[in-house]
Amino acid sequence: MTQAPKPFTLAHGISWTLIWAALDQTSKWAVVHYFGFETHQPMAVLPFLDLTLVWNTGMSYGFLGGSGAFGRWFLSAVAVFAIGLFLWFLKQGETRLNGMGYALLAGGALGNLVDRLWYGAVVDFVSLHWNGFYWYVFNLADVWITLAVILLLLQIWRDRNTSQEEADR
Repeated sequence: MTQAPKPFTLAHGISWTLIWAALDQTSKWAVVHYFGFETHQPMAVLPFLDLTLVWNTGMSYGFLGGSGAFGRWFLSAVAVFAIGLFLWFLKQGETRLNGMGYALLAGGALGNLVDRLWYGAVVDFVSLHWNGFYWYVFNLADVWITLAVILLLLQIWRDRNTSQEEADR
């Protein structure tokens, strides 16, 4: 007989949220203050990877970029709401997979919120490219959010398979 996995509690979620946000903020601090990057000046790391400091005043793909103070405060308010929502989901006693997904979402949102409040824009610096194609410049918070979506989709897939197996019995 196997023991059911312990739920991912709110305390776990808050702890992991703060860890993910701290890692994101540490990387951004290093790019802005320690390495002394100039805006839009790439530093090649690998044939397909540059570090390039970009100040993103909008969201993904520049959505709401250039919207000034309204965009900054609107996106900050959306981030605060989203962080609260993700932590509320954690309060429900999630599985570890869902819990880490929500913690990654909250940590990524918190990391970008801190930038928006501190600098007025999000610090992006990872630039992937290949054969003349350049992906948008992003940061670790964006990686956390992408990983979160993958984990949450994986949980949905697992739940669907479990439900199907139970229905087949």
